[in-house]
Amino acid sequence: MDSHGTSGHLPPVACDMTGAADTPAERTDEFRRLFAQSLLGRSRTPDSIRFRFRAGPGVEDWVRDLARREKACCAFFDFTVDADSQEVRWEARVADDEEARQALASFYRLADATGA
Repeated sequence: MDSHGTSGHLPPVACDMTGAADTPAERTDEFRRLFAQSLLGRSRTPDSIRFRFRAGPGVEDWVRDLARREKACCAFFDFTVDADSQEVRWEARVADDEEARQALASFYRLADATGA
């Protein structure tokens, strides 16, 4: 089984928001608000990225909800969210696929507008 819990079949590298309650522009604006309000930093590893957020009131719930909604439209991402009293960490991974790695790099660049 691969990291997506399937037997060698990876979800397509595509984002489909047709069932989402928000639009792509609204989702991007939400990311910008979250980053502006709470982002502490971000980092990369060879196969993942991590966003670190200040653990303020409601931040963990917000991050978990956003990760759930992102996974619903972009099934090729694997997200992990964990938290302690100081920070909330959101890690994103993709399969070893060039198109997926490009999508991961784009996801990382979402925070560029905040200067993180």
